[in-house]
Amino acid sequence: MSPITVVEGRRLSLTNLDKVLYPETGTTKGEVLHYCTTAADVLLAHLHDRPVSFLRFPDGPGGQRFFTKNVPPGTPSWVETCEVPHSRSAPTRQVLIQDLATLVWAANLVVELHAPQWTRDAPGIADRLVFDLDPGAPATVVECCTAARWLRGRLAADGLDAHVKTSGSKGLHLIVPVEPTPAEDTTAYARALAVEARTALPDLVVHKMTRALRAGKVFVDFSQNAAAKTTAVAYTLRARPTPTVSTPVTWDEVAACAEPGQLAFRFDEIAERRERYGDLLGPLLDPGRARPLPGPARRLA
Repeated sequence: MSPITVVEGRRLSLTNLDKVLYPETGTTKGEVLHYCTTAADVLLAHLHDRPVSFLRFPDGPGGQRFFTKNVPPGTPSWVETCEVPHSRSAPTRQVLIQDLATLVWAANLVVELHAPQWTRDAPGIADRLVFDLDPGAPATVVECCTAARWLRGRLAADGLDAHVKTSGSKGLHLIVPVEPTPAEDTTAYARALAVEARTALPDLVVHKMTRALRAGKVFVDFSQNAAAKTTAVAYTLRARPTPTVSTPVTWDEVAACAEPGQLAFRFDEIAERRERYGDLLGPLLDPGRARPLPGPARRLA
């Protein structure tokens, strides 16, 4: 029988805890659940009130993967959900991970956690702006760091403060707290800056998704600002060959990065980093740190 665990008064059946999910490191499902509980405070803070999408990989990163936004079958009745409107279809319901019990239930499904740039109280009204910097081989996160530093300076010129984390995969995410803004406006602004980056760094940056253009360059993906899109949440484990985490980093670390391994962090390194730095993305949780986007004429230039 699967062990029954009581978490904050909720009974949970935790399955296959000895199952190896990451063969390269021998990491088991039980270790994954342990990580999620020890990182729960920051995971819950960055997930709060954001409808969650799951990338499920129940047999590890080498097995079947599937992405779902809908509430999974068998979800306990006590798991909080919310209605999410869609422009081209009827509303759907998605999970909200608001407490430790729900986080442990989700972790037991073996998931990456993804969320939009808006909260349930204001669907489609972004309080964050995001750039996903994705390197095309042979480019790596090292080249992403150069692009990230340029974008940081460009955003600062508009009065915006960028924070950075690893994607947990190959690249970086830049996240900017903004005053509530329609997603179509944050997308337009982000696209304009991606085009500027392409002009300023033509040998390094592309802003179009066409894969043929991306070899050896950094794709500045602005599309995750769209209301229907999501981004991997800070501190989530990723479905990669090893148990890497989408990890907040300092700008000094970005500036010093000379080889990819310097910005690759596994789940067993996160506690030490948090003890040293705290939550580097904490400013995103403070509404007082949000700033307005530039006016429409400048935004769409």
